[in-house]
Amino acid sequence: MAATMLQNILSKYASSCPLWVYRVFPFLRWWPMVNADTTRSDTMAGLTGALIVLPQAVAFATIAGLPPEYGLYAAMAPAVVAALFGSSWHLVSGPTTAISIAVFASVSPFAHPGSPEFISMVLTLTFLTGLFQLALGLARMGVLVNFISHTVVIGFTAGAAMLIAGSQIKNFFGLPIPRGTPFFNILEMFVRQIGDINPYVLAVSLSTLLIGILVKRFVPKLPYMIAAMVGGSVFAAVLNAFYGVEKTMIHTVGALPSGLPPLSAPDFSFHSLSQMLFPSLIITMLALTEAVSISRAVASRSGQRIDGNQEFIGQGLSNLVGSFFSGYAASGSFNRSGVNYAAGARTPLAAVYASIFLVVILLLVAPLAAYLPDAAMAGILFLVAWGLIDTHHIGLLAKISRQESVVLWVTLIGTLVDLEKGIFFGIALSLVLYLYRTSRPTLESVVPDPDPDSYHYVSAEGKPECPQIKMVRLNGSIYFGAVCRTWQKKIQSANIWLSCPVA
Repeated sequence: MAATMLQNILSKYASSCPLWVYRVFPFLRWWPMVNADTTRSDTMAGLTGALIVLPQAVAFATIAGLPPEYGLYAAMAPAVVAALFGSSWHLVSGPTTAISIAVFASVSPFAHPGSPEFISMVLTLTFLTGLFQLALGLARMGVLVNFISHTVVIGFTAGAAMLIAGSQIKNFFGLPIPRGTPFFNILEMFVRQIGDINPYVLAVSLSTLLIGILVKRFVPKLPYMIAAMVGGSVFAAVLNAFYGVEKTMIHTVGALPSGLPPLSAPDFSFHSLSQMLFPSLIITMLALTEAVSISRAVASRSGQRIDGNQEFIGQGLSNLVGSFFSGYAASGSFNRSGVNYAAGARTPLAAVYASIFLVVILLLVAPLAAYLPDAAMAGILFLVAWGLIDTHHIGLLAKISRQESVVLWVTLIGTLVDLEKGIFFGIALSLVLYLYRTSRPTLESVVPDPDPDSYHYVSAEGKPECPQIKMVRLNGSIYFGAVCRTWQKKIQSANIWLSCPVA
């Protein structure tokens, strides 16, 4: 009864409040949609989302160099705040692959992964990221993400996927490779130690990988990551029971602490702030690109209109809050957002319910993480990495555009060398090539359309032209940097030359 009364009061207020109230409390726009039917749909979508995020969050925290529970924390409070203060009805925020690998690459040079100093700096990085995102949203700078081309995102994502796979080679094959080793050094060490591969660890990794592939292929309704985790863990337990841990050397993740995310405090010292300033700018643009792109992709199916500036504000507030609730940098997740929409979510409350269910599930299954082998986690991360590489568009770019292919490979290789600078190199190169193309507009000979009902001009190729007047069309934008290639053609009948420099 009380919930119904509250619903009626908020719905009545939402229908009559001024515009500025919608900007401060954007959830009032969709609150009147909430009813018994939407609540039922959102609850089921939330439960599905919680089951999906459980293995993903643990895997992403491992990528970021954090204890596994921090991935779960990043999927709780930040997801609720982003759902309430963003503009998308279906976007689900939390830890993502690209952000996780960026966090690890940004902080690992300054502190040992997993150490208290590392965690403190990650929280500082998350706070600065949220601050920059919020500032950009309040300044209505949502158009900035339009300058990051889709080719750059594909190249960066593929590079990040290879970095993920490279970071898990030691756990996948059971080799002693130091954590934080650069990608190309990992490959070199792997080749040198290929004869020392642990067959028991490799068997667990391959079995996890195989189970995940088969479940995803033949039983798509079943969460393939959870199935792969369970299958790999059972197989590892059997091997340890027969041969002993001393011989198999199959180590586990360890039990997760159960309960709500503990309160935390970023390090606001000048030293930490100065070290995390530039990496936070990288993660800010990367996270905003992910969130806005994903929300627009889902909105194209749902028919919703996305406000990029409001999405910036929602993401910024989520990371600011997350930094005080033990969460690291979060952004929109394509997998969870797509599942959320496919599961029938009607309002952003689905993401809120998913966070609540995640807390309940964590209380129940946290001790079971003690049986999750590192090798099984490596197999799952190999699956994640392979799914991130967009082989279709990479092959397509090679056929349709040489310039875009160059941008793709520069971004990919740059990401493998230095993740922070790789995406900037790709953005800079794509902008330079765009400016080069637009600075050289072409002139095309045209004639009136022979169709008597048409008032347009068509290409003059293969059509008779007027011998006294030359009609041309400028294909391209006219601005201060545009210089038309000097176009000259002798008109035989008039015996004169025409040229058209545009500047």
